[in-house]
Amino acid sequence: MSTDSLRGSFSVPWGHRTSHDSNPYTEAPVTQRTRRYDFNISRGVIAPDGYEKRVILVNGQFPGPLIEANWGDYIEVNVHNNILDQPQEGTSIHWHGFLQTRNVWDDGTPGVSQCPIAPGKSFTYKFRAELYGTSWYHSHYSAQYASGLFGPIVVYGPHNAVQDIDLGPIFVSDWWHEEYYATVKKVMSPGFEGRAFSDNNLINGRMNFNCSTVDAGDTTKCSNNAELSKFKFQSGKAHRLRFINSGAEGVQRISIDEHTMTVIANDFVEIEPYDTTVVTLGIGQRVDVVVKANQNPTGAYWLRSNLTSCSNAKQPFAFAAIYYDKANTKAKPVSTPWDVPDPGTCANDDLALTKPSFPIKLPEPSWTQNMDISVTRNSSGILLWQFGGVAARVDYNSPTLLQVKNNNFNFEPEMNVMNFGGNSSIRFIVNNPTPAPHPMHAHGANMYILSAGPGNYTNTPIVRPENPMRRDVQMVQPFGHVVVQIDSTNPGVWPFHCHIAWHASAGFFSQMIFQPDEIIRGYGSGSGSGPFVPPRVSQTCRDWDAFTKKVVLDQIDSGF
Repeated sequence: MSTDSLRGSFSVPWGHRTSHDSNPYTEAPVTQRTRRYDFNISRGVIAPDGYEKRVILVNGQFPGPLIEANWGDYIEVNVHNNILDQPQEGTSIHWHGFLQTRNVWDDGTPGVSQCPIAPGKSFTYKFRAELYGTSWYHSHYSAQYASGLFGPIVVYGPHNAVQDIDLGPIFVSDWWHEEYYATVKKVMSPGFEGRAFSDNNLINGRMNFNCSTVDAGDTTKCSNNAELSKFKFQSGKAHRLRFINSGAEGVQRISIDEHTMTVIANDFVEIEPYDTTVVTLGIGQRVDVVVKANQNPTGAYWLRSNLTSCSNAKQPFAFAAIYYDKANTKAKPVSTPWDVPDPGTCANDDLALTKPSFPIKLPEPSWTQNMDISVTRNSSGILLWQFGGVAARVDYNSPTLLQVKNNNFNFEPEMNVMNFGGNSSIRFIVNNPTPAPHPMHAHGANMYILSAGPGNYTNTPIVRPENPMRRDVQMVQPFGHVVVQIDSTNPGVWPFHCHIAWHASAGFFSQMIFQPDEIIRGYGSGSGSGPFVPPRVSQTCRDWDAFTKKVVLDQIDSGF
């Protein structure tokens, strides 16, 4: 990939645009550049914490390779499904947080915007970096990303704080030792009580593990004292760290011993900087911080990521080492953690603190939708998560988007489709009367975050309606609520779901149809009116149909 005009370049394509005076949704520069990547998806065996596990990886890497682009660039990724050993699986890649404006075909959601990529076949995604900051990509086929199929994305753009050194993306992630589908089978078994416990917690794909704690009879190869992730601080410099929670279930609390973090961005949204010692990060969320290296230049310090008390974890603590430029890198840090007790709420920082750099006034909603969270057991005794009263499921062979494209709006109830027609902005009131937290993620848009807190929503005042927080994932705490608003002007079928992998597997998602008339007309096709489906999308469905005629698909979960 060509890296000119990326990190470290003297001139930048966004010119004089800043995060304060440039609308990130309408003023992206026209760079006329396309950044191209090839992804080979296949199985492998790794031991990121010393315990060997069969996984699914991109280009044999864990985490997957970094995608880099400048604000306004296009990104093109040719994805090859080489999961050819047994059991063969489909796949797809979702580009988390990317708006995909008038480009829903590249959202990467099987059963919604495309058929899965069949084993031995390929699919090319192309989309624009309309926003800038830190994000990630991951499989959206069942809970497949929990097997290691994810990687980082950095889109360079304006920033609102002094930073001398960009240390790049840092994943924090709970980790299961069994294969992802074994966990799916447990979650979807009769009598399951609703809690699946992770075995470990990783920082940038590394941590150690006490092999003496494995279950009785487990003979899997395991080595103690696996290597930890390490980072370098230059004394006196300001370092940017881009944290991403890529886990399957757990909420993380991140801190650096004896260092204050200045928060500068949440998800793809630059915010007015504020200082903190701990940040809370739900699955799919990102936080960018700047840390001044103002401690002992010979010192070493622990970077900590702890799974919160409302997460399900056998071993919740992850560590990485930060060494100053004159430190002994062979010695373990001896540093003092911050004394900030876990509040047990799994809530994000107070909305009053998180103020977007570029102000956008909240529009009046054209529709308000109540979407309560609940659990139920079906006739087989399987525990299902309901969103708006429905436990959802996709049909891989018949994506919802193609059904809409064919002007067919007769949806099966289990698809959990909400057709918002030509509405301009939808307000969602989400009450969570369950003991579990949920990271709520919307595709195809940034959400305005209007209210979040304990108990059901009771018409409490909107937080800063002249410039509410915006992001693509927001935590709703146990026995709490969140109120969000989504501008529904981007034509497409867009998922709105909990990002806990096991909850989505058990039905916790919905599908939002925005501007269906434009979908049918074939926006952006150059064909005027009439149906338009990209040939690569049609071919992928033909390939998947051929595959599923030869192989009986073991779809025991929602598929999403």
